[in-house]
Amino acid sequence: MSLIWLVLAAIAVWALVRLGRQSEGPRRGQWRVAATLFSAVMLGGGVLLAFRGAWLPAVGLIGAGLWLTVASRQRVVGARRTETLSDSEARSILGVAVDASPEAVNAAWRRLMGRAHPDQGGTEGLAARLNAARDRLLKR
Repeated sequence: MSLIWLVLAAIAVWALVRLGRQSEGPRRGQWRVAATLFSAVMLGGGVLLAFRGAWLPAVGLIGAGLWLTVASRQRVVGARRTETLSDSEARSILGVAVDASPEAVNAAWRRLMGRAHPDQGGTEGLAARLNAARDRLLKR
């Protein structure tokens, strides 16, 4: 019985490590957390069934747990769409005038990025739009 608890503890540690490494975009993090928990439960249940001698359900649960683990780790290819901003959109995002100097553009970007950065409670999407607006205005 102690081997079963050891296996379950190892699965719990594995799940916690995976949860700590979550750094995905919006609407994807909740899926990964739920998939990690469900796959850990399925793997643990499969191991318990294997120890009790029920091999067919054990193989099914372990297979489903492994599939869910792999499926939750795959990234969606092409999920980012490329937007092209016009100069007027970029100026309105940063809040700068038409004749703004590169220094003014950078100052506005720094001021807004201080609040919009994901590490400061902002979103990745807003930070990306601010970066795109700054790049657009500085490349003209």
